[in-house]
Amino acid sequence: MIIVPEERIAEMKRQGWWGDDTADDLLARHVATFGDGEALIDPPNLESIAGLAPQRLRWNEVEAGVAARAALLHAHGLGKDDVVLLQLPNSVEQTLFYLACFRLGIIVSPAPAQYRLGELTGIARRTDAKAAITTARIGTHAHGETMLALKREWPALKALFVLGDAPEGTVAVEPALAAIGDAEIAAAAEAARAAGVTADDVATICWTSGTEAEPKGVPRSHNEWIIMGDAVARGARLEGGARVLNPFPMVNMAGLSTGLFNWLACGGVLVQHHPFDLGVFLAQIREEKIEYTVAPPAVLNAMLNNPALVQGVDFTRLSRIGSGSAPLSEWMVRSFDETYGVEILNIFGSNEGASFLSSSTDVPDPGTRGQCFPRFGEHGFEWDYHYAPSLRTRLVDPDSGLEVTEPEQPGEMRIKSPMIFSGYWRAPDVTARAFDEDGWFRTGDLFAITGDDGRYYRFVGRHKDIVIRGGMNISAEEIENHLLGHPAVVDVAVVGAPDADMGERLCACIVAPEGISMEALNRYLVEEKRVAIFKQIERLELMDALPRNPVGKVLKRELRAQLFGQGHA
Repeated sequence: MIIVPEERIAEMKRQGWWGDDTADDLLARHVATFGDGEALIDPPNLESIAGLAPQRLRWNEVEAGVAARAALLHAHGLGKDDVVLLQLPNSVEQTLFYLACFRLGIIVSPAPAQYRLGELTGIARRTDAKAAITTARIGTHAHGETMLALKREWPALKALFVLGDAPEGTVAVEPALAAIGDAEIAAAAEAARAAGVTADDVATICWTSGTEAEPKGVPRSHNEWIIMGDAVARGARLEGGARVLNPFPMVNMAGLSTGLFNWLACGGVLVQHHPFDLGVFLAQIREEKIEYTVAPPAVLNAMLNNPALVQGVDFTRLSRIGSGSAPLSEWMVRSFDETYGVEILNIFGSNEGASFLSSSTDVPDPGTRGQCFPRFGEHGFEWDYHYAPSLRTRLVDPDSGLEVTEPEQPGEMRIKSPMIFSGYWRAPDVTARAFDEDGWFRTGDLFAITGDDGRYYRFVGRHKDIVIRGGMNISAEEIENHLLGHPAVVDVAVVGAPDADMGERLCACIVAPEGISMEALNRYLVEEKRVAIFKQIERLELMDALPRNPVGKVLKRELRAQLFGQGHA
């Protein structure tokens, strides 16, 4: 399925930013190059996480595993343009199923492990999903049973593939794979050839929450993903054979670009990690001889504050670490540079493809690098970053619509880039609002021009009403709409409470004359509205009334200032 306009495809290829390779082409190239070399490594604690024995695969074994899983999917009637819902922790199996789907032209719609029946049903209905892939459990939650409940909600699912202790009514993956023979593998290979998958076919539909109450589907083609993976590899200056540790869930931009597509861009070894565990993470860095990884600011701060944690880490090998999701402190970036000789890359991105990278080659001063990004796309500045010439940026005052050109004046970032997606899944009205009349993508993020000569952008806040908790976007409107259904709640506003570890946590400001507890609200969200665990309220503020303007709009800026101080207004 190709949904990118023909003229855009032609222009991106004419400029050399897109090509003709699919993810499967890149896999074949690495199998031929690396053969018996290491390729994929599971988290060492995968058995406690999901009841699955950890695996270590070489490139030849990856190819064999992909072929077998493609045969399994094909045998159950799945093929090009069918959508498969995938809910697995970061793992070898997750990666193999992604690649098997890509080979057959099946579109993968990944869901965070925390999603429950409410979100999963929405995804299935909006994508017409034909199958689902999961494991019997992730943590303590019975995901196999949840998928059976999903099939009752969405009977169009042809098959439920479950790894581990599969419940009755599902396809037990391990025995089914053991029964796959040469004939089934040959049939799947022929189906893949017949499908004629191109670099412009949709590979995934990921999900993001912004100002809309409903999560938005973000389809991306092979080309749109491959350029993101290559951008990570080039930005981190990774060479073929690099060993990369990925702790971000491979369900959205952060995990898929850092993990799967970065790995496909440069080959080497992808070491998986999930859910985040600092002790396991550091042990993997030491034992797997990691050369590049990513981590949130709070984790990097903890590593600096407790030098015993990083004893035995070879920082001559791990010389670059990516971070983001919040401004990075000058102390942290500078301390890693001066103490360990490690370059901290400052990364900003979104599912839609808005992407900035601040590296030492373009922003040499560590303090500046933690707060600022190169002003890509502005004439008069030269940058080392390979994809700098492909980016065009401008700031626009969100109220007046006028372009912002003066330093330190906030404006909404708007972008044109080969990394930007072409529109939301089956949501033309939402897509129309996401782009301005001249085709610039409205990021909803506020930046200001800064630096002595105006060469940098500085992130100053969000225009969109979202809460970013641990890298996951949560729509405030979605949670507000759910909470307004509770009989005790008269009025509600949801805002992000600043948090040193998670970036933000969900804070609900509630008007409830008879009173209500946070436990009761969360029980309602999880049991009645069936939302993901990470969308639970973590701070409750009971109020007599919410501040509103003369036309009745809640003044969230005033709420934030009242609760968290002027610095968070």
